Amino acid sequence: MGRAFEFRKGRKMKRWSMMAKAFTRIGKDIVMAVKEGGPNPESNSRLRAVIQNAKAANMPKENVERAIKKATEKDTANYKEVLFEGYAPHGIAILIETATDNNNRTVANIRSYFNKCNGSLGTQGSVEFMFDHICNFRIPKGAADLEELELELIDFGVEEVFEDEDGIMIYAPFESFGALQKELEARNIEILSSGFERIPQVTKELTPEQIADVEKLLEKIEEDDDVQNVYHTMQES
Repeated sequence: MGRAFEFRKGRKMKRWSMMAKAFTRIGKDIVMAVKEGGPNPESNSRLRAVIQNAKAANMPKENVERAIKKATEKDTANYKEVLFEGYAPHGIAILIETATDNNNRTVANIRSYFNKCNGSLGTQGSVEFMFDHICNFRIPKGAADLEELELELIDFGVEEVFEDEDGIMIYAPFESFGALQKELEARNIEILSSGFERIPQVTKELTPEQIADVEKLLEKIEEDDDVQNVYHTMQES
């Protein structure tokens, strides 16, 4: 299995944010998708993908519909996607994806977390190059033969296809998302969920004490309402 498989296994074993946090994250994704392409999922591929993810997270349908309706209102603030980069203790690179309606607040909060936990907030481009930006799709088990599917989708940039307990996972470079989504839909293959991740090219093994230092910072960052995703180069146990 490749790096995407190992990365996913590590992420699954790691604690994911609570359900309320997941719903908040999806709610922001809905607002950004509607502001960008309108409230009709049939003509808005980004919104279509977010709705699939909401369903996969067991977000109630009425919550999704309410979020779409709210996003169409003029006085609803849009969110700006901002990337933060820095280092945790022991040389661990951290990449933080945020969606914020107040960048000054987010910058101040993120900086304070690094300062309190002996880390350092970096400049743009300081660690982003250490991660591969990829897209992923999850489809039902049995939807296709793994080897055949990988061969047929190779022209769309697919790099890895594997099966786990949640279904069949398809990984490709970030820029392949649109073409892959279109191809899977054209084949009438149900997309259970989709998204983007940043996989570290190299990870670093730490002692239990050092891991605790890094986890302290990660937990503070992940608890922030403006934070959507956090990636790091610490080796997952």
